[in-house]
This record gives sequence, structure tokens and C-alpha cells, in this order.
Amino acid sequence: MGIFSSINIAASGLSAQRMRLDVIANNIANVNTTRTTEGGPFRRTRVIFRPRVSQPYWRSPFLPRYLDNGIGKGVRVIKLEKDHDAKLRLVYDPTHPDAIKSGSRKGYVEYPNVNVVNEMVDMISASRAYEANVAIINGSKSMFLKAMEIGR
Repeated sequence: MGIFSSINIAASGLSAQRMRLDVIANNIANVNTTRTTEGGPFRRTRVIFRPRVSQPYWRSPFLPRYLDNGIGKGVRVIKLEKDHDAKLRLVYDPTHPDAIKSGSRKGYVEYPNVNVVNEMVDMISASRAYEANVAIINGSKSMFLKAMEIGR
């Protein structure tokens, strides 16, 4: 593990959590959007993460194989996906321009499947993860500075 590995890993977490915060903010901003360019109401967006796995360039002969399995290289966003599984909210409002015109749901308006309480919990979780990654970078920086002072 190189001297900057911990910073690189934490930086990947920072960028992933920043993306997650942006997506959550977009979900909250569109909580009442009943019409999109794709047609129909806004659908909640989710961020999908995967661990970064890469083969090390050099492997210590003294490191046991079970400790060098590619885990712990950071995280990356692999995709943003729309949540089509959760049901849309139905609100009865026959005067709304997007109200359903016929059928058993006549007069109802389909609102996005965004739950503001869940989004706020996700936002707190993402901001705490972001803060943890900042703390790792600051700790690594302080450790490197102390090591340089010892080396003088």
C-alpha cells in the first residue's frame, strides 16, 4: 500500500457521496413534479456503488494472499437508476391538468414515488459518510506531516 493510498480511497468515497447528495437533492426538488420530458411523473433516482477492484502492480511476498483480495481500493458510482419498483402516490384532484381522465382512477393525479423523510435520512447518511472521508484525509495528511518531522 502506497503512501497516498488512504487519500485516494477516501477521495473516491468523497466523489461518490457527493454524487449521492446531488441525486438526493434532485429527488427532493422534484417531489411534486407530475410531468417530465419522458412522460408521466418524476421517478426517484438511486445511486449504485461498487467497490473499485484493481490488480496491484507490486505485491509484497510477505503479505498473506487472503489479505490481498482486491477489496479496499475505494468505491465508484456505476450507474444512476430510476426506481420503478415503488408505487406512485395517488392524490384526488380532478382540477389538476395532469389528472387521469378515464378509468377507475379518474380524477386522481400520479405524484412521484419520492418520500421526503426517507430522502432526508439518506441525505444525513451521505453527509456523515462524506465527513468521515474528510476526516480520513485530514488524519492521513497529519500522519504524513508527523512522519516528515521525524525524518528531519
